[in-house]
Amino acid sequence: MTELRTLQAITRALSDAMEADPSVILLGEDIGAAGGPFGATRGLHARFGPERVRDTPIAEAALVGAAVGAALTGLRPVAEIMFMDFITLAMDALVNQAAKARFMFGGQRGVPMVLRTPHGGGLSAGPQHSQCLEAWLCHVPGLKVVCPATPADAYGLLRSAIADPDPVIVVEHKGLYAMKGELPDPPAPVPIGRARLARPGRDATILCYGAAVHWSLAAAEDLAREGIEAEVLDLRSLQPWDEAAVLESLSRTHRLVIAHEAVEAFGVGAEIAARMAEVGFDELDAPILRVGAPFTPVPFAPPLEAAWRPDAARIAAAVRRTLA
Repeated sequence: MTELRTLQAITRALSDAMEADPSVILLGEDIGAAGGPFGATRGLHARFGPERVRDTPIAEAALVGAAVGAALTGLRPVAEIMFMDFITLAMDALVNQAAKARFMFGGQRGVPMVLRTPHGGGLSAGPQHSQCLEAWLCHVPGLKVVCPATPADAYGLLRSAIADPDPVIVVEHKGLYAMKGELPDPPAPVPIGRARLARPGRDATILCYGAAVHWSLAAAEDLAREGIEAEVLDLRSLQPWDEAAVLESLSRTHRLVIAHEAVEAFGVGAEIAARMAEVGFDELDAPILRVGAPFTPVPFAPPLEAAWRPDAARIAAAVRRTLA
């Protein structure tokens, strides 16, 4: 095992994929000599050259459109959007082109591209640089969406995304870039569509992804001091999501709390809650509860942002409510 930061795991995944497959190229704003806005592509421009690590203008629609075209002509582009908020500018290329190609071409041609983009608050970056918009993408047939919570998953999910024959959105929480963790040696891909049991338990299941995994683990530690053993299930893959793993966990705990940083209304948690109420109803001993952000833009002021974001205390409170 090797200890490294999430950002270093992402860089290694990109480097290993480019070393293994000459068709893998990178596109994005300042990803070349500058190494990317957060440093994820540092050193790759010097190693693989400007033909494979391409700086683009500040034009998200253009760079994602170029990635779609490159994928259709035999390359495996990995495009980077600096902040997830600006995925709005690339939605036509993603939703109407990349996601629909395999369906419209009768299954004969896919779009093997990856879009990397960071989401989430905690850095006082304001309402236009802190949003969690993954639910939009999960709603589009033809797109796959993953969100790692650990360095090992950041590496493994990105390698699987690059190898996938269809478009995959890799959502990274910028607040986790500096987090350290262990990476197996040699590292391995992580299958898209499989959840990870982060902590076993018996009294309630906390289903989460991204930064909320760490809040949930902290909540479970607090609850354990009260004699409550919460199980923490890291979804990892949001579309497709691991329904079987959630049902299996629910069969042990019979209570479900779903936590994510995105606004609670119309989110990933709402979809999973509806599905579990349908197929897991016989396992439920209490209502499913959700913990998400309130339905407002992300505040800029640090105290307001801290009050706005979900945290371990709110997740623990939801577990206590479902056990009451």
